[in-house]
Amino acid sequence: MKRVVVTGIGALTPIGNSVDAYLKALQEGVSGANPITRFNAEAFKTRFACELKDLDITEVLDKKEVRKLDLFAQYALYTTHEAIAMSGLTEDILATDRTGVIWGSGIGGLRSLEAEIETYAEAGRGVPRHSPFLIPKMIADIAAGHISIRYGCLGINYATVSACASANHAIINAFDYIRLGKADVFITGGSEAAITETGMGGFSNMKALSERNDDYLTASRPFDADRDGFVLGEGSGTLILEDYDHARRRGAPILAEIIGTGATADAYHITAPHPEGRGASIVMRTALKEAGINTSDVDYINVHGTSTPLGDVAELRAIQHVFGEDAYGLNISSTKSMTGHLLGASGAIEAVAGILGMKHNFVPPTINHFTPDPEIDPKLNLTLNQPQERHLDIILSNTFGFGGHNSSIVLKRV
Repeated sequence: MKRVVVTGIGALTPIGNSVDAYLKALQEGVSGANPITRFNAEAFKTRFACELKDLDITEVLDKKEVRKLDLFAQYALYTTHEAIAMSGLTEDILATDRTGVIWGSGIGGLRSLEAEIETYAEAGRGVPRHSPFLIPKMIADIAAGHISIRYGCLGINYATVSACASANHAIINAFDYIRLGKADVFITGGSEAAITETGMGGFSNMKALSERNDDYLTASRPFDADRDGFVLGEGSGTLILEDYDHARRRGAPILAEIIGTGATADAYHITAPHPEGRGASIVMRTALKEAGINTSDVDYINVHGTSTPLGDVAELRAIQHVFGEDAYGLNISSTKSMTGHLLGASGAIEAVAGILGMKHNFVPPTINHFTPDPEIDPKLNLTLNQPQERHLDIILSNTFGFGGHNSSIVLKRV
């Protein structure tokens, strides 16, 4: 099996529009929550989210392109531009059948679909008119297509759609193809743009969102006794994965190595996690076994940790089932306390956070912790409210999705 390394990263998050800005915010423990500006949310139970801020998409895309792309595809192209620049990949490598694209999005072009429905409704009983761009803007696979078209990538190309595990599954699939020798390079990651009337309304009526409208900056509070749901976020993360020998030959920057992955199902409920974290336990064990490491080798887990009453406890139980006494030597944190929940993009931006932690010797904090939860073991180091200095050699990144989709990735310092 070939070794697989990360040679470029890109980040577009509610707390920073580039890798450098994201790093600074992670080190400072910044909250990305704000009152919703995308639409009038006055009548909604939840009137805040973690939106992107001060983004000039025309730094990467021209205005004609923007009109033809849903936001989630725009975001994907934006972070891919940054990741490719960092990796030093050139056209002669990109535009071959040895370079592929696998991209994750849990929802795809929701805003484009909403806009079309609004236009149709306004037309009344007249002749239905639909934009010829509706379908290619809406479908969840289109970001992968646009990336390949932009850079001429002729290799394996498709999308993963597994709710909040989408980006991790994209990364896992790309990793496997390179390991098997079926590709040299992959552009992978995930993007999401679901802060819309339908996105907010749908999650709100599931009782999934925090309703802390008067204290939105601290609403995302994983592991806190008073957590009341997640805060919806948006953005994108890109990772360039590459065969290790290929990367060495061209003198590429090597940021980290992926050494193991796991993917399982809860087989329990469409939205609720198994209360003892059964599927989460199995997926972490699977990833550690594939990596060929012991639980004592892991320094940090970037948990799914969405700030929901059920999910946070179930994941920590799973960690304690798998790691036993070694759980007390770990750093554990949820960067969703800062970024909000980016759904299908979560795995990508959280892998980037882990890589930045390894590179700069720190663990991003779980901010907004005020009241200990009596159901959570107080001996666990949840990296509360402040980042912690630590030399990180091996990290684990978890993302779990509605439908019971579980994923874990093990990253190693190189």
